[in-house]
Amino acid sequence: MTSPVRVLAVGAAAPSRRLAAGDVAAAWGRGGGRGQVGVCAPDEDVLTLSAEAASRALSASGLENDIVDGLWWGTTRPPFAEGPSHAVLASALGLSAHSGGALCSGSPHAGMDALLGAYDAIAAGSARVALVVAADALVPGPGTTFEERAGAGAAAIVLVSEGGQASMPARVTRTHPFLDRYRSDADDGTRDLYDARLFREEIFLPVVREVGEQLAVLNVDEWSLPDPDGRLGAAVGRKLGGGAPASAAVYGAIGDTGAAAALLGALASLDAARTVAVVGFGGGRATGVVINADGPVRGAATVGHAWTGGQPTSYAEALRARRQLQAAGETTPMGVPPESALFVRGAEEMLGLLGARCVDCGTISTPPSIHPYCISCGSTKFVLVPLARRGVVHTFVVNHTMPPPFEAPLPLAVIDLADGARVMLQVIGDGSDMQIGAEVELVLRRYAFERGVPVYGFKARVVAGRGAVAKSSEE
Repeated sequence: MTSPVRVLAVGAAAPSRRLAAGDVAAAWGRGGGRGQVGVCAPDEDVLTLSAEAASRALSASGLENDIVDGLWWGTTRPPFAEGPSHAVLASALGLSAHSGGALCSGSPHAGMDALLGAYDAIAAGSARVALVVAADALVPGPGTTFEERAGAGAAAIVLVSEGGQASMPARVTRTHPFLDRYRSDADDGTRDLYDARLFREEIFLPVVREVGEQLAVLNVDEWSLPDPDGRLGAAVGRKLGGGAPASAAVYGAIGDTGAAAALLGALASLDAARTVAVVGFGGGRATGVVINADGPVRGAATVGHAWTGGQPTSYAEALRARRQLQAAGETTPMGVPPESALFVRGAEEMLGLLGARCVDCGTISTPPSIHPYCISCGSTKFVLVPLARRGVVHTFVVNHTMPPPFEAPLPLAVIDLADGARVMLQVIGDGSDMQIGAEVELVLRRYAFERGVPVYGFKARVVAGRGAVAKSSEE
């Protein structure tokens, strides 16, 4: 079989915290609870995970971000129930203002919907480069057994009309109007299965096995299979004659990642020439695709680094990060509402991390909107440019007292970027790893949740293992 669509590069991201399933079970007086799940920190969510995975895939591809024709993003729970979710992510990634694509949501099948939508756009000739992102930061209902499995993560794939080391020669979908895990308009968290045995025997196993059997005729080497309870993925794998699926390692590290699960479980298997079958499930549908890798796909060899490690967190901290446990009392509102003119006019420079480069002397002034004159020569001639995403700490301070909703300690750093610009940003973490001369990278984070609106911007993160090196080299 031939395919008009090629896979050029992949990337992945996982949240910074890990919650032991046993801690969740114990909090509700239950025994058991195996493994762990990925949990977002207070400044992480599905959009920041998506941005990190997409940035890694684009970096691996070697392409310029502004030539991407469209972004296809799949998630069960976009950051805005109604609002500019897709536009915010596209802007933060530096995609062209003319790029297209779609936001797919409403069930864990959304990740597969995004993949197929991008595939069809390239096959139809309406796009040559498509960015696919499948991501979730699940919010399970408190007290449900789903809490012990609900994780977070993101997968990204760059599809192209020519080039790349892999193709997608086959796909199959089966639809059955069943109700499994769901969330109504009145629910903050996702409800668990009503009858686990009925779901297993009459819904999940028959539908997923049928899709898998259709794909198995193509001599599949590795499988990425849905695993809603920690056992069903392996059960389907055995029935398909493939043994433990490759996706089991991801589930074990960060849990069920919802819309991201199918693709996230497959990416590491694209590091060599092999055939990988990917099955996504949810919302009354199961879809399978086959990816034939002729050789290593760019970025595949390192995607596993995304879900290794992680900082242990408590159940209470996880509930607070998910906004399911909130303190009573007043918070200090932002002086400027997110819908105001300041945010409207400054959105592109904040999300795109733009600076104003002086035409006459080359100095970069930041942020552009408050610097009508060059800070070096006084010129008024500028061009907007994306700022470098790496730099070194010039100086920093750690605030130990902050008003709600901010939490202390809160570090701030002045950073000299690789392109010569200087910025002041919040720093991820408690500041214990900060030192002058430390190398940092700039990553998208959620700064606040103000008047029901998530507010995003860039923060600095110390590059692992580079703080002491940067300092010693400066000395």
